[in-house]
Amino acid sequence: MIQQNEKFQLTNWEIVSVNPADKNWDWKDFFCFWAVNIQSIIGFSLIASLYIVYDLNLFVVLSGSLFASLLVYFFSNLIGNLSQKHGVPFVVFLRTSMGLSAAKYFGMLRGLIGIFFFGVQTFFISKSIVYLIRITLFNIDPNLLNKEIFLTFFMALNLIDWFALIFTFWFQYLLFSKDQHLTKKLIKFSGIFVYFGLFLFLIMIISEYGAVVFNRFNQLIDTNIIFEKNSILQFISVAGTMFAFFSIVILNFGDFSRYAKNQKELNIGNLTLIFNLILFSLLSVLITLGADTILNSNLAEAGKLLTNPTDIIGKFNNTYLTIVALFFILVASMSTNLIANYIPSQNTLLNFLPNKLTLKSSGFIIFFISLFIAVFWLPLLSQIGILSFVDTIGAFFGPIFGLMICDYYLVKKKVIVNKDIFSSKPESSYMYSNGWHIKAVYSVLIGFLFSASTIWNIDLRFLQSYSWIIGAFMSYITYYLLASR
Repeated sequence: MIQQNEKFQLTNWEIVSVNPADKNWDWKDFFCFWAVNIQSIIGFSLIASLYIVYDLNLFVVLSGSLFASLLVYFFSNLIGNLSQKHGVPFVVFLRTSMGLSAAKYFGMLRGLIGIFFFGVQTFFISKSIVYLIRITLFNIDPNLLNKEIFLTFFMALNLIDWFALIFTFWFQYLLFSKDQHLTKKLIKFSGIFVYFGLFLFLIMIISEYGAVVFNRFNQLIDTNIIFEKNSILQFISVAGTMFAFFSIVILNFGDFSRYAKNQKELNIGNLTLIFNLILFSLLSVLITLGADTILNSNLAEAGKLLTNPTDIIGKFNNTYLTIVALFFILVASMSTNLIANYIPSQNTLLNFLPNKLTLKSSGFIIFFISLFIAVFWLPLLSQIGILSFVDTIGAFFGPIFGLMICDYYLVKKKVIVNKDIFSSKPESSYMYSNGWHIKAVYSVLIGFLFSASTIWNIDLRFLQSYSWIIGAFMSYITYYLLASR
């Protein structure tokens, strides 16, 4: 009898409903969560470029960014509250709307994206470590880097590259293959630590060049063009770009919101996204302008302005400053990799084979596949247009979100049978047709056609930043109409 019951159990210790004792995340933890999401090299470069390089009005950029953050806040609360209430991650909750079997395959789409970018992100993290190794070897003996062993290449990577890449994977595996308690500690540490590093670097700049930096900052503020027609188009563009930056996190936000003490703490914590965005934007712009001042660049040559923090650091002729700055970048990049790529991928794998995989075994699969991606990224994958394929898979995220929200709030009226989420018995509420909810599948596919059209159709590319919202809306409407019949 026990064996018979186990046959139908789709449970795993890591994806079952959270123990009430583990619901210990408060608003400060979610402050750090959103800080980690924005504290990346991509985030820094994107914000600095929007505010400086693209010659946009500062108020337009700020208002567009704030509007995008409000959208993220709204959508995150919608998806986050249901996981907080029922204690399960995104991909497990997906079972209630799509069916037990369909959730495995559609949820895996998020895992594939996560594994791909985990490999790419790890590759670039390893490059920072390569830089640190080269600095160390050069300081020991400049001739060491010219040794034949270091000049030997295999699959486009030399010995230092291979060592850094394998070390980066191994180190992340040791850190990430733990339970949520360590994850929480890593997020809190990184969120505060990186801000400390940014403030420290800014103070160093302002102490000597404060007047010049703030004068150049004031040059970016032009209130005379706020109400020009072109400003509206810029607002729409900035809002879409910033929303697209955060959108990948929204779908699987339940992976983290399930640990919230209550919905009040969750909602307040999500609101701190706005504060994080303002704070990080100011730091990014001021540091970029300050670094440019120190490096004697000309603001009129905005196209040559360095906005990538790694490039900025590389221009400073100060070994100790470079080492410290690279360490901060490593912490920020690894923590972002954990939240945006590793955990979502791990949960989708555990959901796909709940009775066979563990934290460590699922982690091993992620690292094995992503290592392959990292090794072949530059010489092969970048040449065959893999990013278009990745973007196409990502076009499913909005439609899946729209389906889940409509099903939970409108169709099921927030009523979920928790025990049936983990049972594949024929009488389970979420078995539908052999584990597939056909109406839900149709809705997601129709939403996908609309969101993917902004990628495939060159005439609709101007809507690509809003593909997530378009897909979510169409899936939401379609499912509501089908479910009402």
